[in-house]
Amino acid sequence: MTSPSTAGSGSADGVAEAIRTGIAAGEYVPGQRLVEADLTDRFGATRGAVRSALITLGHEGLVERVAHRGARVRTVSTAEAVAITEVRMALEGLCAYKAAERITDVEITELRDLGRRMQTAVAGGDAVAYAELNQRLHARVREISAQPVAADVLLRLRAQNVHHQFRLARRPGRPQSSLPEHLAIVDEVCSRNPEAAERAARRHLRSVIDALAETPEPETAP
Repeated sequence: MTSPSTAGSGSADGVAEAIRTGIAAGEYVPGQRLVEADLTDRFGATRGAVRSALITLGHEGLVERVAHRGARVRTVSTAEAVAITEVRMALEGLCAYKAAERITDVEITELRDLGRRMQTAVAGGDAVAYAELNQRLHARVREISAQPVAADVLLRLRAQNVHHQFRLARRPGRPQSSLPEHLAIVDEVCSRNPEAAERAARRHLRSVIDALAETPEPETAP
């Protein structure tokens, strides 16, 4: 199986997507250097393609250039993570609203099954499975909403915040507190109640903001 860190076509877009996916998957940590020579070997790309990819990722806020040290994964402060989540709150609310308007009977069955699996994961103390199902639920709501612009922005925002999300997910008691919020989103979307679905999504992201505000600054790679 090809890992996110080795996927890509060797083109600038392919390299950018592979690095972006690697950041989202936690393969590249905040402060980690991204050496052009290593990346050309890893992705079978030219120096020009890698350099262009890093410029693209810099514009997206995922990578930064440091004088005399080259490119590295950008470190997102807790304050910035809160600001990013505030933007997510508005967009996730929009997606939940639209999903409630568009959801089909088949998709209702799928979302309710995701909710049950999340309950099982929390009851069994399986934080890893819960985190994966959490991401899957948010992704399906975005897909059902049929709002590609909002979905694209959300994917990039989540990539910037991924390290904070991982740390928050590992906090003791966090799955138990966030589960009812996710189940409320499922219930309101499946009930085809757009206004209530939007409120449920915004309540969940508000709780994430509150939890982030209590989280210390992340450690970075040396």
